[in-house]
Amino acid sequence: MSAEAPDAAPNPWRRRALLGLPLLAAGGAGLGFWAMLRGLGTGSYDPRGVPSALLGKAPPDFTLAAPEGSSQPSLAAADLRALERPVLVNFFASWCVPCVIEHPQLMALQRQGVPVFGIAYKDKPRDALAFLARHGNPFARLAADEPGRVAIDWGVYGVPESYLIDRQGLIRWRWAGPITEDTLRADLLPLLRRHAA
Repeated sequence: MSAEAPDAAPNPWRRRALLGLPLLAAGGAGLGFWAMLRGLGTGSYDPRGVPSALLGKAPPDFTLAAPEGSSQPSLAAADLRALERPVLVNFFASWCVPCVIEHPQLMALQRQGVPVFGIAYKDKPRDALAFLARHGNPFARLAADEPGRVAIDWGVYGVPESYLIDRQGLIRWRWAGPITEDTLRADLLPLLRRHAA
């Protein structure tokens, strides 16, 4: 019988390096968190300012039908080209609580004559239409994206999410989250005025 070779002694430097990896990761996370808090304090970091690769570009090509049972026109990328005035495209859903918070601002935009186009995201048509019957319908055009594929192409982060399209058909603004009165007054209305000319 041959004798088995003894196990090699563990390398102390390797053990120290492995122990140091969690400390290094925790330090990096702490530094990132500190930078975020500092940005919040100075106003240079906006947690809702999710960047979009589509800013300054035309929306991706799509064609969506109106929800079954709706008498409103459907929506396609062709409807967002060579516009008479800027439009707001809003992804919403009946199951979305922040969409209820946002809805009065969309109704206010509609009363001011701003065209708002709605896309019901991953929603049953009857539920989307019931939501609009209950809260009011601000949408000049309405489309159903039940599988959510168009939203993926747009880079939708979650609902509600809105995109301002200028008269040339380019995306000029993206807002991830509900449009509040403050957002409407401070961000969206000045952009609508700027891109109306």
